[in-house]
Amino acid sequence: MTVTEPSKTPVDLVTLTIDGIEVSVPKGTLLIRAAEELGIAIPRFCDHPLLAPAGACRQCLVEVAMPDREGNVRPMPKPQASCTMTASPGMVVKTQLTSPVSEKAQRGVMELLLINHPLDCPVCDKGGECPLQNQAMANGQGSSRFTEVKRTFPKPIRISTQVLLDRERCILCQRCTRFSKEIAGDPFIDLQMRGAKQQIGTFSPGVLNFHVDLPDPVVRTSEELEPTPQSLQQGSSEDESRGASHEHATGTYAADNLTTTGQALLDESGQPFASYFSGNTIQICPVGALTGAAYRFRARPFDLVSTKGVCEHCSSGCALRVDHRRGKVTRRLAADDPAVNEEWNCDKGRWAFNWATGADRLTHPLVRDPETGELEPVSWPYALQVAAAGLLKARDAGGVGVLPGGRLTVEDAYAYAKFARVVLRTNDIDFRARAHSAEEEAFLGHAVAGTGLGVTFAELEAAPAVLLAGLEAEEEAASIFLRLRKSVLNKGKKVTSIAPWASRGLIKLSGTLIQTVPGQEAAALGTPEAAAAVSTPGSVILLGPRLTESSGAYQAALALAAATGAKLAWVPRRAGERGAVEAGALPSLLPGGRPVSDAAARVDIAAAWDVDSLPAQPGRDTARIIDDASAGLLPGLLVGGVDPDDLPDPAAARAALETASFVVSLEVRASTVSAYADVVLPVAPPAEKGGTFLNWEGRWREFPQALTSEALSDGEVLDSLASEAGEGLGLRGEKAGSAELAQLGRWEGARTERPEAHTLAPASATVLSTWSMLLDKGRLQDGEPYLAGTAHRAVARVSPATATGLGLAAGVTGSVTVSNDRGEITLPLAITPMPDGVVWLPSNSPGSPVRARLAAGNGDPVVLRLAGDALMGA
Repeated sequence: MTVTEPSKTPVDLVTLTIDGIEVSVPKGTLLIRAAEELGIAIPRFCDHPLLAPAGACRQCLVEVAMPDREGNVRPMPKPQASCTMTASPGMVVKTQLTSPVSEKAQRGVMELLLINHPLDCPVCDKGGECPLQNQAMANGQGSSRFTEVKRTFPKPIRISTQVLLDRERCILCQRCTRFSKEIAGDPFIDLQMRGAKQQIGTFSPGVLNFHVDLPDPVVRTSEELEPTPQSLQQGSSEDESRGASHEHATGTYAADNLTTTGQALLDESGQPFASYFSGNTIQICPVGALTGAAYRFRARPFDLVSTKGVCEHCSSGCALRVDHRRGKVTRRLAADDPAVNEEWNCDKGRWAFNWATGADRLTHPLVRDPETGELEPVSWPYALQVAAAGLLKARDAGGVGVLPGGRLTVEDAYAYAKFARVVLRTNDIDFRARAHSAEEEAFLGHAVAGTGLGVTFAELEAAPAVLLAGLEAEEEAASIFLRLRKSVLNKGKKVTSIAPWASRGLIKLSGTLIQTVPGQEAAALGTPEAAAAVSTPGSVILLGPRLTESSGAYQAALALAAATGAKLAWVPRRAGERGAVEAGALPSLLPGGRPVSDAAARVDIAAAWDVDSLPAQPGRDTARIIDDASAGLLPGLLVGGVDPDDLPDPAAARAALETASFVVSLEVRASTVSAYADVVLPVAPPAEKGGTFLNWEGRWREFPQALTSEALSDGEVLDSLASEAGEGLGLRGEKAGSAELAQLGRWEGARTERPEAHTLAPASATVLSTWSMLLDKGRLQDGEPYLAGTAHRAVARVSPATATGLGLAAGVTGSVTVSNDRGEITLPLAITPMPDGVVWLPSNSPGSPVRARLAAGNGDPVVLRLAGDALMGA
C-alpha cells in the first residue's frame, strides 16, 4: 500500500512493514500516523495531529526492529513510543495486534495511569466519551492490583471563570499546556514536581498559588509593561509574556479574570489564564481533568443529540458540533474541518449560544395598538396583513429603507435583497449596520462581489508574508489568527500590521508594526515599508473593518496589490457580511456582483425574478437611510437584526426609528428596534433553521437545522409578507435562496469601477482609535457570565508623551476621560508605545460604549483629560 499527499512536487517515500503489511509513507511520518493509514489504531493520550510530538503518556508503545549497517533487521531493546518515532526504510513495527510485547507494555502503562485515577466516571463530564475509559476497557487489565489509598486534591481548581481543573484526574499528557504554548500562545499552568508527585500546576509554593482575595491595584511603568520597538521585531518569549500581562494591568487590578463571586485568580507569574481559546484545552483533554464551568454537570454525553453547525459570530465560518438535549443547545464543540478551522475554535464561538434563549425571546408577532400605543401579541395572518399594508403605504408615500444587518445567512440576505426590489421597488437596502463608506461600497462591487472563492486559509498559511491593514486578527477573526501563528512558528511567516499600536495578538505573531495614526491608513499603505512587507511572491494583504473610516485606504490597497502582486482579501467582522454582498444587499449591487447601474444586469435579474423592470438608480446607504428617515423623507423602515449601538451614530438611528411613519422589525429577541416598531415579526436563530454562511474566503458553509422549532427564518417571513403584498418571492424552504442565487451565477459583465482616490483629511490635535474586542457587550454574548469573566478589561491607551502632556509623572498612571460634544468615557490609563495625540478605546466593552456615548470612530477628534482635570486636545 502506498500513501502519497496530493501535491505537484515529488514526495520522498520510505517503505516499512507494520503488522506484516508493507506500507510507503512520506519521509518524516510518525509511526502512529503510518499505522493509521493501514487502519490500525494504536492507543494514545498525549498524541494529537495538530500538536508537536511529546511522548508524555507512553500509551502508544510498539515493538520496533530496524536494519543495522549490514542490513540485518534487529529488534530494539525495549518498546518505543510510536507518537515520537518517525518511519525509516526497512523498519518492522509490531503493534498490540501482533506483538505480545507491545500489548504487555500498553497494559502496564494503562495500569500505572489508573493507579491514582479516581473511580468517578458516573459524575465525570467526560464519562461516556472518554478515551481513558475506552482504552482501559480495550487495552487495560480486568482488575486492579493497587490496594493503597488513591491520591486526592481539593477540587475543582478554578483556572479561569470558564476552565475548571480536577487534578486527580490528570494523566499528565500535556495536551493542554502544549496547546497553549504551540497554538494559542497564551500563558497556562504547567507540570511541577516529579515522579508520583508530578501534577499540573505552576512552579511556585503551594499548588497553583492562586490568590483568592482581590489584590491591591498594581501600578507598573510602561517599561515594565510594554515591549520595546526592537523586541517587537524579535518577538521573543519575554515580549510575548509582557504583551499578555499588559492586557490585564496598568492602573487597575492585575487580572480582569474574575469569578462569579468577584475573586481574582492569579498564577505565580501574575497572569490569569484569560485566553480566547481556552475551551480547546477542555475539548482535547483525554480525561475529565479540565471541564467547562458552563457545561459542568449539565448533561451526559449519551443524552445529547449532535448536529453539524457553523459559527454565527465572525466571518471565518468555523465548523461546530452542536450538542442539544430536550430542545435546548447544551454545548458547542469545534468540529474537524481542515480547510477552515482545523480542530480549533475561539471561546466566543464555543460558548456564546445562550443569546437565542433569553427571557426576551420573541415567540409571537406583535402589532402596536393605535389606541394604547403598546405592542400586543397577535396572530401571524393579522401581523402579516398589517405589515404588508403599512409597507405598501409607506412605499407609495416616499419609500421604504431596508436595513437587514450583517448577521444573516445567505438565504435570508438574498430574501431581503429580492423583497426590496420586487415588493418595495427600491435599491434603498444596505446590510452594513456599522461604520461604512461609499468608497467601501465601490471596493466591494469591484473586488469582492461575484468573485467566488478567493484567498483561502491554506493559501494564507502558505503565504510567506501577510500584511494586516485595519485588522486585529485575534480580536476580529480568531481562526485567521491561529493560522497565522501556526505559520509563523512552523514556517517563519512575516506578519506586518498597519495600526496605531502593537496589540497582544501582533506580539504573539512576532509581528512588525507600521505605526499609523487612525485615518491615515491610505498613506501607510503607500509607504516603502508596506511594499517591502508583501514584496515576496505569494504574499497576502488582509483588509479589516477599520478601513471603512480611512479615506483612500481601499484605493491604496488595490494599488499596493497591483504593484507587488500580493493577493487581496476582505475580512469583515460579522458572519453574514460576505454573503450579503453576494446576495445583493447593497444599494449599488444586485445578486452575484451585478451593478445596479448596468442595464444588462438589471434585465438579467428582472427576467430571473419574473418582473417587468428593476429600479435603475443606486439606492441610499445605511447613513442616508437613517438621515432621510429622521428628516421625514423616508416614511418606512424594514429592519432585520440591527443593534443601533453598532451604528456610527446610535442617537440618529433611534431618531430615525421614532420619526419613521411605519417600522417593521424582524428579530429573534426584543431589542431597541422592536421597541420602536409598529409590527414585530419573530424569526429563528441559526440553531433553529438551516442555511448557509459565506465566509471571508468566499467559501459556502452550509449547516442543517439543529433544533425542532416553529420559528420561521427571515426568508420565510419575507416570502409570506410578499405574498400578503400581492407579490411572489418563491423562497419557501431553507435552501431556496441559496439555490436561486447559485442558479443566477456570478456576473460576467463589466464590474463596478475602482473606488476613487480621496484626499486625506489632516489629523486633529487628539484623535480617537478604536476597534471591538472579541469578548465585549455584543448582544450575541448575552447570557454567558462565565465567558464574560475572561473579557479584557477596558482601558484607554495613550503614548508616553501624551501621558506626560496630561501631567502624569513617569511611572504614574491614573484614569482619563475621553470626550466630545456628545458625551464622555472615563477609563483607567494604559501607557502604550503609539503615536502622540492618539487615544485608543475598545469600541463596545463594559464602560466603553464608544459609538453609543461618543458617536465617534477612528480618526475623529476628541478631547482628553485626566479624570476630573482640564481638557487636552480641544
